[in-house]
Amino acid sequence: MSDITAATGPFGPQGIRLGIVRGISYGLFGKPDEFVPQARSLGAQLVRAYVYWGQVEPELGRYTWETVDALLDQLDGDEEVWITLCSSSPWATRQPTDFLPPSPAHDLNAYGEFVRQVVRHCAGRVHYWQCDNEPSNTDLLWAGTSAEYVAQLETMYAAVKDAAPAAAVVLGGCGYDVFSSEDGSAARRFFDHVVSAGRDAFDLFDVHLYGDASTVPASLDGARRLMRAHGYLKPIVVGEYAAPVPFEFPEVGAVMYETLASAFTDVPATQSTEELIERAGQDTPERRAMTALYDRMSQLPPKLQMFLAGCPADLEARRHRINCRQLVMCNLLTLAEGVRRTVYWNLAPEVPGPVDPRQVMHLMFGKLALLDYRGTSLSARHPAADTFALLAEQLAGVSRVTRVEVADRPTLYAFQVDRTGRGPLLVLWDHRDVFDGEDEPPVTVTWPWPASTATVIDALGDTPATEIHDGQLILQVSLTPMFVSA
Repeated sequence: MSDITAATGPFGPQGIRLGIVRGISYGLFGKPDEFVPQARSLGAQLVRAYVYWGQVEPELGRYTWETVDALLDQLDGDEEVWITLCSSSPWATRQPTDFLPPSPAHDLNAYGEFVRQVVRHCAGRVHYWQCDNEPSNTDLLWAGTSAEYVAQLETMYAAVKDAAPAAAVVLGGCGYDVFSSEDGSAARRFFDHVVSAGRDAFDLFDVHLYGDASTVPASLDGARRLMRAHGYLKPIVVGEYAAPVPFEFPEVGAVMYETLASAFTDVPATQSTEELIERAGQDTPERRAMTALYDRMSQLPPKLQMFLAGCPADLEARRHRINCRQLVMCNLLTLAEGVRRTVYWNLAPEVPGPVDPRQVMHLMFGKLALLDYRGTSLSARHPAADTFALLAEQLAGVSRVTRVEVADRPTLYAFQVDRTGRGPLLVLWDHRDVFDGEDEPPVTVTWPWPASTATVIDALGDTPATEIHDGQLILQVSLTPMFVSA
């Protein structure tokens, strides 16, 4: 199998879709609300949601479909649906919980029947079924061994193919902790075993891309090398991506390590909904560590301050701009590598109401949401939502993205985008430091341009000045990606 065939797989060269993840739960912490129309309004053609075993089968043989039906009722048939099925159950798994972490089933036959019932109930309207998420994160997202994960993956695969043969099974996502090391790290060993022993139990390999977009090609290459090492290659999907995140900035590493070490002392083995609600606002090690961080906000590096709620307005605005730029960069780099599905993390907070920022997960990911609630309505848009919608519009009809190397411009990132029924699109940016690079002046780029006119808009919605002379387009290119069409 060639790399391009393995990259496109069942999608074909014209099957590119941009998607959005709802969040880490749906209907678990509150009534399952409407979100698919909101994602659709941003141009998303794929939605991903999490469903937990205990939500659907609260006791053996008794099924409740409120959450699943709330999702299905929002579909119009044009979107693709990806469900991450988490094996969290108060009664059916080794570690009893309705939320985190998922753990091995007491009885694989019972697990297989649960999967079969859910897949049949969805009657072909769900295209992708994922077996848990980031299982190599064994502290929180999988309380079992790699061998136990493979056993559960094989059971899911058989059940999905029995109930919906056309649906694809997605391997639980893996990220930087797997690809950042070629040695024997725990995450690397975990996925090495899964990719070897579970090779016949999944259709799609899910890679999660957080942080600096320039690392995308290396991460995707790492996933392919992991599969090739075991003699095969399957299509890659990107089930999560977003930036910025604190751990991409080395300057904040020491402070982050100190905070995380303090926050995760005496952490309970489970994080059930009841336990989380009970601990909300309590004086836990996590809250003490985060409070200490907030108390010295003004002394923290600006690259860390911008992730805190209530940070200075200029840093808040800069973080939004980084978010917008990286959203575009990650997609262009990913699509140029042959990947055909990308899913942004995430759409919005889990439920309406105030959010407690003094949580480590809020520090890491809390500001990445595209939308927010106004009352009980998901109607407030952050700048990245506008950028996602702009990107979706610019890529409508996309059939291929090709990176163009410019020999005398090593920092210039250039992409030719072919679009069915539309003229070609050129996307350009100058590679710089993601935080400080916007303070540098733009560089002048001359590009062959046979058309007499050019329409230019950048990832922030601005319209940079351009000139056309003698078949050459003259552009002022900065860190902010720009879209150029005739």
